[in-house]
Amino acid sequence: MTTPRLGLRQIEAFRAIMVSGSMTAAARRLHTSQPQVSRLIAQLEAVTQFPLFERNGSRLTPTLDGSRFFNEVEKTFIGLAGLESAAASIRSFAAGRLSVAAMPRLAGGLLARIVARFKTQYPDVMVSIQSGNAGTVHDWVSSGFCEAGLAMLYSDAPGVQVEPVVTTRCVAVLPRGHRLARLKRLKPADFVGEPFISFPMGSALRERIDGIFQAAKVERRIVAEAGLGASICALVAAGLGVSLINPVAAGEEKLEGDIEVRPFSPAVPVIIGLLYPPYHNRTRLVNVFAELAREVMRQELAAFDDGAVRRRDAAL
Repeated sequence: MTTPRLGLRQIEAFRAIMVSGSMTAAARRLHTSQPQVSRLIAQLEAVTQFPLFERNGSRLTPTLDGSRFFNEVEKTFIGLAGLESAAASIRSFAAGRLSVAAMPRLAGGLLARIVARFKTQYPDVMVSIQSGNAGTVHDWVSSGFCEAGLAMLYSDAPGVQVEPVVTTRCVAVLPRGHRLARLKRLKPADFVGEPFISFPMGSALRERIDGIFQAAKVERRIVAEAGLGASICALVAAGLGVSLINPVAAGEEKLEGDIEVRPFSPAVPVIIGLLYPPYHNRTRLVNVFAELAREVMRQELAAFDDGAVRRRDAAL
């Protein structure tokens, strides 16, 4: 013969009676009927093999054994409450840490806005934003020093996992009032003889841009080099020359500086995406952050259409 075992529903019925004082109140508490509560108590008494209550008409009074048993039940429920709290802490990443890398313009702009939204949902997570040049960001992510990175890619990125999120194209940046600003779209021939501010030799974007002008047989006058879009835009705003940069940097600098932005053809593609360490399994925390990052990036970068920098009222 099978020995009857305790059931959670029986324990819940017993506790509900002890807390509320009657079977009727316990039935309401458990959203069931009074006869069902009575059957559960009878089953529990059959398992414990001692009476839990003394019955005097409709009144129930706990027996001494029933009171002692209730004390043990409460200890168990306190333990369950502790488990629920622990689960809630794990679910919300309490005391979690996340380190994310990006180049300065992305770190101070798009990435900062991603982190701000992430913190509204997971306020207990400590997020560290690391900012460096493209090579440093790549090294931080590839080594695992940072669990994720936000990057603009103009070529392959060996040594990291790359998740493309948005593909756009570079734009031309001009000093305000420049003669080329009267054109709606620029092409290599428009830059003949123009002073040009370039990215450094050896960079992927420099090679792409130089290749386009060489193919078009257009000679520019390279008057300065800079590795950051913000620096290039500052030189352009100062009137030193014109340039081609990614549309995110151009759009943000346009809000702050004295520059004008125009589409450029042929396309110089830019992939804006997420980087991950090459051999690490992504944690749930990284996956949740990446999901939100993709959402914010697609919302904000939808303002860039065919290389033209435009802003919706809510964007940026």
